[in-house]
Amino acid sequence: MTRARSPYMEWAKSRPAPRIDLATSNLLAGTLGDLPGAREALDLAGQSPEGWPPLVAAIAERYGVRAENVATAVGCSGANFLALAALVESGDEVLFEQPGYDPLGAAATMLGASVTRFERRFEDRWRLDPDLIGRALTARTRVVMLSSPHNPSGVLASSDDLSAIARLAERRGLTVIVDEVYLDLAQPGHPPAATLSPAFVSTNSLTKAYGLASLRCGWALADPELARKIRRARDVVDVWSPIPADRLSVVAFGNLDRLLERARTLVKRNSDLVAAFLGRRAELECVPSRATIAFPRFRDGRDAAPFADRLMRERGVAVVPGSFFDSPSHFRLSFGGATEALGEGLAAIAACLDD
Repeated sequence: MTRARSPYMEWAKSRPAPRIDLATSNLLAGTLGDLPGAREALDLAGQSPEGWPPLVAAIAERYGVRAENVATAVGCSGANFLALAALVESGDEVLFEQPGYDPLGAAATMLGASVTRFERRFEDRWRLDPDLIGRALTARTRVVMLSSPHNPSGVLASSDDLSAIARLAERRGLTVIVDEVYLDLAQPGHPPAATLSPAFVSTNSLTKAYGLASLRCGWALADPELARKIRRARDVVDVWSPIPADRLSVVAFGNLDRLLERARTLVKRNSDLVAAFLGRRAELECVPSRATIAFPRFRDGRDAAPFADRLMRERGVAVVPGSFFDSPSHFRLSFGGATEALGEGLAAIAACLDD
């Protein structure tokens, strides 16, 4: 078996607990109080051979697809892994964005694929460039993996670029997996990529846009035959989903608009704080984000890791060094948490920069 590692996830799970955590990318966690009727719905009973039917129906209705287009999973990461498992064999090639979220590439490696990269450039405002993807394809490329909004920058891909990538994938007989875990927050009502072309698979969850990470409710949307293959991959990994979590997830789908409004109010307030902070810091530059993460860099090109280490050691504030995203002059900053903590964290960053 190919050995695969995710250095970012190893760091995220083993790092010391910070006083203020601006490294995690989750939205401020919701509670049972945010889900009216949750306690009444909770039960251990239920059958989930192809996903719990009420949850599959709720996902399909929300995104305007049929139940046969839906495959459920444990979180968006689980959906990404199962989609890759349905598509990739040993020796295949997966083309992955750079910078990118390293567990995605590690999943491909674990399945025996080789991973090649295409660039997303700060100078192009992290644009998802179809021409760069086209030039990076080889005869062995089976899957293209990308994120929109992009992790780590939070930049949303344009409809024109996604359409061009769809045409490219259809011509070359490729599948494109699009991690859309921030999409509902960035652009509510925007159609998933999977509804634009059968070449696309959309993956998502209730985590980043809704603050329900603990439910581990994820899904993939795909062409019916591919969705069936993803469900068969799940047979090998974890058979079926935990019914109590699925029952609570159905309650959540009944309250998604209210949950999304909570999230958008919080993130708008926090993103304004981050934008104002970055506007005052001449040593930093950053492309505006549409998610709960930003990816500033030092204008002079210095390695951000020593700064992140000192910020944690002296101020107790955590950010993610850009080296985990192959972008050492950057650091990733999360602003999906409590506004008061974010304000304290930004003040600590400013003090550390001034020092």
